[in-house]
Order: sequence, then structure tokens, then C-alpha cells
Amino acid sequence: MNIKDKSELTFFEAASIIVGHGVGAGILSVPYLAAHNSFREMILILLLAYVVALVLHFIIAELSYNNGGAQFVSCFDAELFSGKLKKILTWTAFVLLGVSVIFNVSAFLTGAAAVFRNWFGLPDIAGMLIFYVVGAGVVFVGMKLVGICEKIAVASMLGVVGILFAATLLRDTAALPTGWRGFNNALALFGMISFSLSAVMSTPQVVKGLKHDAKRIRAAIAVGLAINACLIFIITLMTLLCAGQDVTGDGALVDLSRHIGGWVSIVGYVFTLLALATSFWANTLNLRDIVHEQTKWNTRLSWLAASLPCLALALFGLSSFVGFTRFASVIQVVTGIGIIVAYNLSRKRVGCSPICGKLGSLPFQLLVIGFSLLSSVGALLSVN
Repeated sequence: MNIKDKSELTFFEAASIIVGHGVGAGILSVPYLAAHNSFREMILILLLAYVVALVLHFIIAELSYNNGGAQFVSCFDAELFSGKLKKILTWTAFVLLGVSVIFNVSAFLTGAAAVFRNWFGLPDIAGMLIFYVVGAGVVFVGMKLVGICEKIAVASMLGVVGILFAATLLRDTAALPTGWRGFNNALALFGMISFSLSAVMSTPQVVKGLKHDAKRIRAAIAVGLAINACLIFIITLMTLLCAGQDVTGDGALVDLSRHIGGWVSIVGYVFTLLALATSFWANTLNLRDIVHEQTKWNTRLSWLAASLPCLALALFGLSSFVGFTRFASVIQVVTGIGIIVAYNLSRKRVGCSPICGKLGSLPFQLLVIGFSLLSSVGALLSVN
């Protein structure tokens, strides 16, 4: 099959796109939930979530691989939808996925505006415009520049986390949490870690960027998810060592700043902007391709259609619409189930499995659906 993009990614650029999509507020929220579980359970849950995420991303990669590197909507159109309702269902999926991504990206813009306001005292509008021009400009150039920028940003984030970890070890450390705290707490932690490891919509970019090389696609996904898992582990460990039981729901960087010193807030601003930028690039690139595949517009017009509504929503303050997170989570659950069903049909049609192998068989498909539903339930649970 022909891959529908002329850009080619290096291995680390492809892995960095996976990392960049996953890094965000979720990782900074894990320590709070980890403090309500034992540290041993946190490690076991992290390992379980990594394995589940790995199988899910392999399945998505192979579904896209079987459809020429296409995004979800095109895969659903080719594999899942049929009959008289095919066009209606395809456009419904396009609208729902598009709206979900647009609201997510607008939230990145408002988050960046908050950083610029707190750090430099800039008005929110100015902060949004600066972040939009820089972020959307990278996506305008294309996937190759996104891959390069993701690679630089990921290396920078690893450096920032290394500095914070060294500062934590130079202080007196608290004891790590122990003891079973209940199933609800464990499930809530699993839901947050699963969310933090998710890069499902960026997986087709890896398929396209690595030119149908199944071995490298599989390795890039595994490495990208592993880097995210390591970031989750290190950020959680240093927050628990530093703050002990005094971990709040304000985010890991806030807790570290309170216990280590004010300079951490500056490092936190840098990390936050890098995390927002990587997520912004990955999501707008995905939405650009979804628009391009569905409308057949050229990539520049598709880029404009993907990015401008996000800016408009952020400027008008609509990204804080109450209940949107529940709407987005419902879309993700429905999409996830649709992906598995579409993959099942695609696997039977193609008759081979170059990426998943036995991990794509029916029992693993059902396990992924089950764990995905569990993580969605966990995301709604409170801890005690």
C-alpha cells in the first residue's frame, strides 16, 4: 500500500511523537493518586498499564498500516461502516473526533496563556497568540518538522526532570507510601496512568513516517511508551520522596516547588510549555490529516481548518465548558471500541499480522476493550 505522506521520520523522531502526544497534565496528576496507593501497587499498575497500552497501540498501528497509514475516520470508512448509512456514519465519526480534538487543543492554548501570564505577566490573548503562531507554524511546515521539534522537546523535558530528580535526592526524603488502600484508589490510579500513556491518534503518524517498516514501527511505539512510563515513574517517585503524604491535587510541580524552593516554579513553567507544545503539535497534525483525508482539501487548507477553530474557542473562553471532559471521555471509549472492531475485520481481510502477531488475536482484543472500559471508570472515581 502507498503511504499518503512524503515526509520520513527517523526512529527517535517517530518515538518522540508518541512521547509528545502522551506527556501532559495527566503525568503531573499521577503522584496525587499514587500517594493514595502503596508504591509497590503503583509500580505494578504502571507495568500493567504499559502492557495494555502497548497492545492497543500495536493494534491501532496495524489497522492504519492495513489502510495505507490512514487516520481513524478513513479506517472506519474502509473497514467498519457499510451500507446505506456508511456516509452518514463516516461524517458523524469525523465530526465527533474533530470536535474532541479541537476542544483538547484549545485547552492547550489556554494552559499556555496561563503560563505566560504567571511567568511574564502577559495578557491571556497575547499568550494564546504567541503559542498559536509558534505551535501551529511548526505543523504548517509538516510532519518532518513536527518530528524534529518533538525530538528536541522530549530531550529537553528529560533534562528538566533530571534536574528536579537530582534536587530531590539532595534533600531529606520522606518514606514512600505503603499498604493496600482499596480497589477504588487502585482503579483511579490505573485510569490516570492509562490516560497519560495514550497516544492513539499519533500512532498513524508513526506508520506514515516510518514508511511501512513494521519492525521499526513496533519498536518506535514500544520505546515512546516506555519513555512516557519512565517519566511517570520518575516524576511520581521524586514527588513522593519530596512531599511524602503532603501531596495535593494541584500537580506534581506545585508540590515540588513548595518543598524544594521557588526556583522549581521556573523549571515547572519550562516543562509545562514543552509538554503543552508537544501535545499541541501532535494533536493538530492528527486533526490536519483527518480533515485532509475526509475533505480532500490540500494540506495547508486542512491545517487552517484544524488549527483556527482551536484558537477561536480558546480566545472566546469556550474550552472551559462544563462537562466537556465527560463528553471527550465518552468519545474516546466509543472510538476505542470501534478501533478494535475495525481491526478485527481488517485482520481477517488481510490474513496476516506484521505488527501485532499473536498480540492482535481475539483474546487480546477483548482484554484491551475490558481494560479500556476499566480505565474509563477509574477516571471518574474519587480517592480516599
